[in-house]
Amino acid sequence: MPDDADQFLVGVSLPDALRAQEFLTAATHLSVSGSLRLRDAVIVVKDANGHTSVKETIDPQPGQAALSSAMWTGLLGLIFGGPVGWLVGGAVGAGVGAVTAKVVDIGIPDEWVAWFREAGQPGTTTVVLLLEDLDIGALANEMTRFPFARLVHTTLPEDAMRRLEAALGGA
Repeated sequence: MPDDADQFLVGVSLPDALRAQEFLTAATHLSVSGSLRLRDAVIVVKDANGHTSVKETIDPQPGQAALSSAMWTGLLGLIFGGPVGWLVGGAVGAGVGAVTAKVVDIGIPDEWVAWFREAGQPGTTTVVLLLEDLDIGALANEMTRFPFARLVHTTLPEDAMRRLEAALGGA
């Protein structure tokens, strides 16, 4: 978890990806209205066989970073070294971009993502939010629309956690 004491994780498990997307949209709406600051969101899908896939909203993806780095370093290589410079620059840039994307973690820490991968039940989708400047009342009120959801984990204080659990119907 980032060192900033004003950041909180909230992980909510929903029965399917469509409802998870609806929950993320509701959190985004709260962010736009000023009820919270959404620093990052991760969606963890666990299929019926227990296989998981993760979609992070702000951490760079290795493939995208490799392609972008390869393009820019290849262009510089072409300018300074001709066709051979283009090939070498592109190859080096792709490697550096992919490695950088794996190392850089600017949102929800990878350790927490791994924890939520394990904690999720098969056949569910978990939305993990990294929040700041949170109006817990507004979030709890919005969560009443998701009585089928379950609070998996939160780093919020105990009283705030109880409010969210109550909003979800005690799940």
